[in-house]
Amino acid sequence: MDTLPSWLIYCRPGFERDCVEETQAKPVETTADSGYVVLQGKPKLAYKQLTFARQLLTLHGEVSDLPERDRLSPLLAAIPTTPERFGALYLEVPDTNEGKTLSGFTRRFQPLLEEALRNDSRLLEDPTLPRLHIFFPDEHRALVATSDPHNSTAALNGIQRVSMAGDAPSRSYLKLAEAFEVFLDKKEQALWLKPGMTAVDLGAAPGGWTWQLVQRGLKVTAVDNGPLKGAAAGHPNIKHLRQDGFRFRPQRPVDWLVCDMVEQPQRVAALMTEWFVGGMTQRAIFNLKLPMKKRVAALQEALNGIRTILAAKGIRYRLEARQLYHDRDEVTVYLARKR
Repeated sequence: MDTLPSWLIYCRPGFERDCVEETQAKPVETTADSGYVVLQGKPKLAYKQLTFARQLLTLHGEVSDLPERDRLSPLLAAIPTTPERFGALYLEVPDTNEGKTLSGFTRRFQPLLEEALRNDSRLLEDPTLPRLHIFFPDEHRALVATSDPHNSTAALNGIQRVSMAGDAPSRSYLKLAEAFEVFLDKKEQALWLKPGMTAVDLGAAPGGWTWQLVQRGLKVTAVDNGPLKGAAAGHPNIKHLRQDGFRFRPQRPVDWLVCDMVEQPQRVAALMTEWFVGGMTQRAIFNLKLPMKKRVAALQEALNGIRTILAAKGIRYRLEARQLYHDRDEVTVYLARKR
C-alpha cells in the first residue's frame, strides 16, 4: 500500500496557517513565522492552485544534528535514490532574518555538493528532470526534497527576483514586475505586452504600476485622485485622470487592466468582474487586500464570486492568485479571457 507523500512548502513568514488551511493537508510542522510548513496526507497538490505557497516540494527525508566539519557525507547519504538523476541543485534557507544568516554558508557549500553529484552522474543540465532541494531551517538541520518542474517554480527559495528601475515613482513597480514574471512565461510576455498596447491603472498614484507598464511600451490611462510622482508625472504615454477608480469606465476596450486599490476584496473582485463581463479588457492583474483573520475564506469568497458570474455568462477564463514576494497582507490575482 502506497504511503501518502509529505510536502515541504515555502511561504511568507506569518502565513503558515494559511498554507495549511488552503491545502487541507495534515500539518506535521508549522512553526509560526518560520516561512515554511511540512504537510502530509494529500496524494496530489497542484502548485498553480495554491495562493500562499511560494514553492511546492516533495519531502524525502531529514538530516538532524549536522556536524560542522563534515556536512557533505550525511547529506549525500540522505539524497533519495528515486529519482535517479536531477536537473538542478538548490540549497535554500527560510525567508527570515535567521535564515538569511545561512545564505553565505549555502553559497560556499553548493559547489562541493554539486561536484559530488556530478561525479556520480546524478546531476545533469536537464530542465525536464526533477530538481533537488536541500533546505536548511537552521545550521544543524536539513530537509531533503525534490520539485517537479511542471508543478513548482524554478525560482530559488520560491522567490522571483526582479530589478528596480532607478526612476520608478515607488517600490510598487517591483510588485507588478514580479506579477508578470510569475503569471506569464516569456512567450506570453512577448505576445501580450507589446509596445502600443493600452492599459488602465486604477488607483495609480504615485505611479509604480503605471511606470512598469510604460517601461514595457504600453500607453496607460492612470486613474487616481492623487498625484503621480517623478518620471510618471507628465510622461507622453501616460494620461492621468483625477477620478474615482470605482467609477471610471473606458470609452473603448483596453488590452490590460491593473488595480492596486485599498478596498474590501469582494468589492475589488466585483469591479474586475464587471470590466470582463462588459468586454472592457482582456486581461487584468489586481491586488486583493486580506483581513487579519479568515484570510483564506475572504480570498475564496472573492474568487468564487468572479468564477460564478463569468461561468454564468459563458466566459472562458484563466484565474490564478499568488501571494507574491512583494505582497504583504494581500494577494495578487491574474485574470485573462480565453478564446
